[in-house]
Amino acid sequence: MSRVSFSISISKPNPGMRVAAALETVFSGLELGSGCPPTVICVGTDRATGDSLGPLVGSMLTWNNYPGKVLGTLEEPVHAGNLEQALTLLDGTGRMILGVDACLGTKKEVGTIIVSQGPLRPGLGVKKQLPPVGHLHIAGVVNVGGFMEHLVLQSTRLNLVVKMAQAIAWGIILATSGPHSSERVPTPPVLTTGGLPLQLLPASV
Repeated sequence: MSRVSFSISISKPNPGMRVAAALETVFSGLELGSGCPPTVICVGTDRATGDSLGPLVGSMLTWNNYPGKVLGTLEEPVHAGNLEQALTLLDGTGRMILGVDACLGTKKEVGTIIVSQGPLRPGLGVKKQLPPVGHLHIAGVVNVGGFMEHLVLQSTRLNLVVKMAQAIAWGIILATSGPHSSERVPTPPVLTTGGLPLQLLPASV
């Protein structure tokens, strides 16, 4: 049986709503943790621009009061060094787990958000062996892979990463806020290409 997978370009209108619609379709094929918002594990580090996609998404979800559990933020990232430890915190919870990470691809794929059934395979783009994450995943293609991947991640444009993080965070929030939430017409976006305004900084700032 083939996995359900969607590719959303950040350059298309309302990418956040498109992410939400894709997530709702993938959710419908998974019965685990039905009715509860998924636990989101955002993999990456703020030490490399391209690899900061996951922590940015995690922080945006936290700042916007996402009702589910979030692991991996700018303040407390989940990365290669502590991923296995983070996964032990979720053993036996029975919740649906959504993995989020950056990845590398072809030049044509840069700026694409992939929403798919099946676990996230972090580290493959930089040739690391890490445990799989989640029952479904979102991956953002932030740059071109195939050569000097670590340098490529460090030289990725922050503008692209932030736009993708906004769209992913808004898509997750929208998809988990009620049935057919992605069909709602958003108000004009403020400070985000993802849909409705997102809190882009902690409320205390």
